[in-house]
Amino acid sequence: MRKGTTYMKRLLAIPVFVAGALALAAFAFANPGHGNKQPHPHKATVVIHTTDGSCSGGTWADDTITRTVKVHKNRDGSLRIREEDHGTFVTNAGGVLASPGNCADNTSSHGHTVLLGVTGTLKGYIKGTVTGGTFNPTGTCASPCHQSDFIQAFFGPTATFSCLSNSPKCKFKYGYHAKQNQNLMFRHWLDKGTGAGTFLKEHFFGDIASA
Repeated sequence: MRKGTTYMKRLLAIPVFVAGALALAAFAFANPGHGNKQPHPHKATVVIHTTDGSCSGGTWADDTITRTVKVHKNRDGSLRIREEDHGTFVTNAGGVLASPGNCADNTSSHGHTVLLGVTGTLKGYIKGTVTGGTFNPTGTCASPCHQSDFIQAFFGPTATFSCLSNSPKCKFKYGYHAKQNQNLMFRHWLDKGTGAGTFLKEHFFGDIASA
């Protein structure tokens, strides 16, 4: 995931947040408020299937993810989105494509390739701010639904999402852990960062690698 061009691009520009074929018309946001007290965030949970990009730009795994999207109103009137993911991955590189952490931007110890069929778990989040829009929890977004389509469908055509613009108001962190006894040199990979566009600062640690 070369800085500024791969992981953030995979999260935000590819259909349905990552790369799945989910119809967001199925999103059903809920808000169990408590009288005059501050309500809980609107939230919806979906299961998606997606490919996963390496730090060098290739595809190294297939993911099955349960994603919870939370929408919360800030005091200044802006809206905060937090997407929380947890799930599993299985590698599809077969030793041909690079391991996820094999790139110059990863200054920690890492490998080079990963074999077919390596399995493990993943967990992470991405959060940002929506301005210039009004949240409509009953909006719909037909598949394929890009992140920009989702923002327009649920926040209106004038809304702007900080993680889709040049903004420091974006943060993400994803950790991957391969299961034991799979003949791996490295079993843990972390991708985290802040900002988007020209403000993006992304860091990689470790790897999921067979060699």
